[in-house]
This record gives sequence, C-alpha cells and structure tokens, in this order.
Amino acid sequence: MNEVPPCLLEMLFKSLADVLVTSVDTSGEVIRVEARSAADSAACPGCGSWSHRVHGSYLRFPGDLTVVGRPVAVALRVRRFTCATAECPRRTFVEQVPGLTRRHGRWTERLRSLLGSLGLALAGRAGRRLAELIGIPVSRSTLLRMVHALPEPTPPPPTAVGVDEYAMRKGRVYGTVLVDVETRRPVELLPDREPETLAAWLAQHPQIKVVCRDRAPFYAEGAALGAPQALQVADRWHLWHNLGQAAERCVSQHRTCLRAAPPTAEPEEEPPTEDRPASPWPTGHRFADRIRARHAQVHALLEAGHSRRSIQRQLRMTYRTVKQLADANAPEELFRGQWQNRPTKLDAFKPYLHQRREEGCTNAWQLWEEITERGYRGGYGAVRDYLRPLRTTPRPPEVRPPSVRTVSGWLLTHPDVLREDNRLRLKAALTNCPELEALAAHIRSFARMLTQREGEQITEWIAAVRADDLPSLHTFANGLERDLDAVTAGLSTAWNSGVVEGHVNRIKMLKRQMFGRAGFQLLRKRVLLAP
Repeated sequence: MNEVPPCLLEMLFKSLADVLVTSVDTSGEVIRVEARSAADSAACPGCGSWSHRVHGSYLRFPGDLTVVGRPVAVALRVRRFTCATAECPRRTFVEQVPGLTRRHGRWTERLRSLLGSLGLALAGRAGRRLAELIGIPVSRSTLLRMVHALPEPTPPPPTAVGVDEYAMRKGRVYGTVLVDVETRRPVELLPDREPETLAAWLAQHPQIKVVCRDRAPFYAEGAALGAPQALQVADRWHLWHNLGQAAERCVSQHRTCLRAAPPTAEPEEEPPTEDRPASPWPTGHRFADRIRARHAQVHALLEAGHSRRSIQRQLRMTYRTVKQLADANAPEELFRGQWQNRPTKLDAFKPYLHQRREEGCTNAWQLWEEITERGYRGGYGAVRDYLRPLRTTPRPPEVRPPSVRTVSGWLLTHPDVLREDNRLRLKAALTNCPELEALAAHIRSFARMLTQREGEQITEWIAAVRADDLPSLHTFANGLERDLDAVTAGLSTAWNSGVVEGHVNRIKMLKRQMFGRAGFQLLRKRVLLAP
C-alpha cells in the first residue's frame, strides 16, 4: 500500500463527501482501493431514526468503473448499527453510502448508471460488446434486466400530443405512440391501436387541448371519446399524401392520353461531309486501315527529314515496302490485287437489300434471313458489313410515353422546381386531356391552401372537385368531408405530426437492435427513457 495521490482520489470519489479512502495500491494490473464511510451515524431503513451505536463492521467489494482501462477493486468497510427504537422490527442494520452502494448491490451506483445507459442506447448484444471493450464484463441478459429495473419516467403533463401507429409485427400487430408535440418527447406507448385504449389514456389527462393525428378512423374515434374538449388536427403531410394517391388513380384512368407524341425539338442541320475518293476498300476494313496507317507514318517521317533506310530501321519494314509507300501519293493507289472489284455472293441480292431498306427494314439479321430464303449462301457478317455504311440517317428513336407515377409526380411538384423538359411533356399531356387539366388545377389550389394556411376554403374546393368528372378525386373529397373539422384545423394551424413520424422511425431502429427480444415492456422502457 502507498499514500493516496490527491488526483487519483479526486478521480475515484469526486462527488462522495462521506467516503474516506485509506489506501490505494497501483503497483499491479488492478488498482486496489480501501475505503470506509466517514459518517458518524446512519438512518434505520425500518423506522427512519438515526443511530450512533455501532454493532460491528465488515468488508464489501462493489464493482466500480475502470480507470484509464485498468480495473478497480474497491474494498469498502461498512458498519452495522443497532437501532435504538424499541418498536422497530429491525434490531440492526447496515449503513449505505449515498451515491456509492445500495442494499444487496454488487456494483457502485455510477457503474449501475453506466450499464443502464448502455442498455438503453444499445440493448443487449451491442451493449455487452461495448462494455467488454471498456473493461466491464457483463452479459446481455443483465443489461436487459437493468433496463427493466429502471424507474418509470415522469414527464410533465402534455397539453398537445401527436398520435400515430407503429408495427410490432408489420401487417399483424400494431401499437400506438403518443408524443408531446411541444417538448418533442414520447410520453406513452400503448399496446394496441383500439379507440377504447386511446380514449382511456386521454381521459386520464384532461389538460390535453390539441391532438395531432393522421386520418385513421380509430384515432379519430378515440380522440373524440377520451378528449372531447381537445382540438383534433389532421396532419398536413398525410393530407398531401392522400391527395397524391388520388391523383395517381386519376392519371391511371386517363393513361391513354399520355400516348400522344410529346413536343420534339427541331432537327439540327448536319455538317457537310467532305467528298472522299471512291475506294474498293471502305473505312473499317482491316487491310485498308493498316495500309492507310503505314502510309501516314512513312510520309510523316519523310517530311521530318528521315531517309528511306532510316525509316526502314525505325518501322522494321523491308526497303521495298517503304519504297512503295513513299512513292504512292495516296494510300488508295496501293489498293490493288485480289480484293479489287472482286465479285461476291451478295451482288445478286444488293437490289433487294436496298428495296427493303427503303421500306423501313434496317435490321441486318432479319434481312440476312430473308435473302437466305431467296437463295443466298453467304454469312451474316457480309450482310452486316455491307449495310453499315448505308446507315447515315438513322431514324430517331420513339419516345416512350411517361408513366402514370411520373406524371403524378410532375403534377405534385411545384412548377418553379420542375425541369424545363418535364414541364413541356406535362403541358403536352394536359393539352390532350381536359380531365387531367382539371386535376392539375385542383392540385394547385389545394397546394395553395396547404402552404398559405387557408383552411376555411376547403368547402369551396370540395364543391369545385365534385363539379368535374374525376371519380377518384371525389372519393378523396368525401373523406375530407367526413373529417372536415380536423382537416380545416390541419390546413389552418401550425400543429402537425412530423415529430411523431420521427419517433416511429426511431422505434423501428430500436426493434432492429433488439432482434427477437423486442417485447412490449422492454420496447416501452427504451422508447420512453432513451435520450
């Protein structure tokens, strides 16, 4: 043992005034600390009276945090006091150091707090791995038990709540999350989405004045039963999303109008091509290209001042080849021999190929099959090579009509943000269909109501929609009319459910962390207590 360094004492027991460290041993791998309580009395947990009579003492060895990666072994001497109250059922009791120990506890309070934070943030497996990295061996089940043992949160009473559903098992089991819209913190998790469950919780909180929700009927019913005094607000994002779904159905019913040809740009004039001398070997022929390349190399070296012998050595050619290339003014003068003006098997079928090309058939494979049926015995490559130079003016590819979802996206996008080419294509589609033109006008007017908070105009908008032949939009308008008060409040006030949607995404992340152990009670603790 050695003298206690003041800096180490400050690091180990900074906030504990009733702990007296007697010795610290830092010579080994484990830092060993001996300490005792400095209080002269303790309160009886049974009756609460203070006692000064010491019955005895013993050592406790609570686990503590590591110091710079080194484990710490604490030997804490605690005293057993005798209770002076005769009526108290306890004759003796053991003192507890506030902030350091608790009854039957094997860890210090700060280690317990750290492990609880790890369990809330990372759950079992990930929390266990991180705890091992910082030198605290603990099992994943222990971390989850510590999360379960955490006290219930006591948030301030909310006055405006957001309600939405989350999936325990997607498509089968759903629950309800309630979020304080003002503090942006979750206040409760309910095991189902029944209206009675929500109404019972709202009835226990009569101070609630605003309920933000989507357009689900069970939440509307639950809010009306449990909080009739509260203002129900339909979320604006859900209103716009529902309008987008109705618009997509309308566009799908008029998809034939999208097949009209879109506006095309004027064709650009092709630059004039230089007249090339006729050659029996066209460009692209491997022998012709090789002779052209060698002819250019030889004449380039001649212009640079090299002799023919020097060119022979540099290009590794025979002197005769260099002489032929140097004497020729153009590479076409060297195109002679067995390939020049040689008849081919394709000559008899060339008029038929030109005729079919004029009729619009440009597929070389199809033309080869047709002339094969007419007696051609050559290969497909000869037909392909003959037709390749003829493709000087290819037909412009046909522009596919935009899809239903694409046009719906254009309708729901602000015109100032839409690209110019998409704007022109949308204009062409609306010109050919009066129903889609009316749909675009209704979407623009609804967007103006939503962005400028003009909810009082919703009845006029519904009447205008019913005046046009848009059945899918009529269905959307009927749904708005059934929930008219909440829709008007959503389009007129600043309340919304955006923060609730963020917590729903957070719940999905917590479920993925816990794999198959995401029971409702454990999930509720992590959602409500995690920072």
